[in-house]
Amino acid sequence: MADLPIHTIVFEILTRLPAKDVGRSKSVCKQWYALLSTQDFVRIHCSRSLVSSNQRVLLIDDLTCSVRPIISNNNDYGPSSIVTFPFHHQNNDVSILSHLNGLLCVCLNHTYELLLWNPTTTAFKCLSTPDSHGFYINNLDAIGLYVDADDDYKVLHIKRRSGVLGVYVYSREVDSWRNIRLITRQEYLSPHFNWSPGTFCGGTLYFTVCECWIRGTNVVICFDVNSEQFKEISFPPVPSIGMVQGVLVNVKNVRHMFASTGMFEMTIDLWTLQGDYWIKVLSCPPIPPISLSLWCDITHYVTNGNWFVMTLGKLFTIEMDMKPFECFYPVSWF
Repeated sequence: MADLPIHTIVFEILTRLPAKDVGRSKSVCKQWYALLSTQDFVRIHCSRSLVSSNQRVLLIDDLTCSVRPIISNNNDYGPSSIVTFPFHHQNNDVSILSHLNGLLCVCLNHTYELLLWNPTTTAFKCLSTPDSHGFYINNLDAIGLYVDADDDYKVLHIKRRSGVLGVYVYSREVDSWRNIRLITRQEYLSPHFNWSPGTFCGGTLYFTVCECWIRGTNVVICFDVNSEQFKEISFPPVPSIGMVQGVLVNVKNVRHMFASTGMFEMTIDLWTLQGDYWIKVLSCPPIPPISLSLWCDITHYVTNGNWFVMTLGKLFTIEMDMKPFECFYPVSWF
């Protein structure tokens, strides 16, 4: 080991360790702590973990939390492992709002408090303060987790209160909130617009802003996490023939969106963002239309180069990692 370069030890060996062992390795020396805390290490460690045999899903029931492996061969879950909540909670109380590199931002529904929680290490941090920062209201607020150029994990909290917009940033390094400015169209502050959770990709947080009406306005709001500037870009050019919803996902640091449209049957198209323009990657077919009732039950789009659509506890898989793109989906899609 003494003859191995430190870069080889850190990036070729330690990136293959489980997350808990990586945490222990940070205690070896200051050099290891610094290297294991960089975004380059986190990115490589995550990429090595994102193999089909290592996929896990965190499921929160009324009182319990469990981790279950994804069995992609038959689109199902493996045996569950119970995860104990390290914080006080009530029945049906914990909602996941955002996630990044295994860190979750959750809300306690009975107190509206925001928490950062690492289910692997069980560490957590309450973000609420006596001056009313860190409290989340469903359907009015939006949350995004990100990392800036200084490797500081931060939370962006967008609040809408009676037509007034407030935007706040929490820094884990300095453990405090501060206000930043966002100038946007007044109509986006209305509860008729739904703001998605933020999706972090390439130094930017992306939010979909969709009007809750047929043929309504749909846009994407971008937040540059280093300059802390906002800008608006267009939504993919989907037909306005019914309801519209966009779900943003980060696939290998490339921005994608599942755009759903329809009324009684929902068509799901896959788009990728190149610059400020959307390019359609897949459409129906090969992704078949699904009924409105089934579409309403979709809870997650999980990605690792493959796509897993999870609905009512059942996994539907579309293989995406071949060029040109080829798709395979089980009969249960229909």
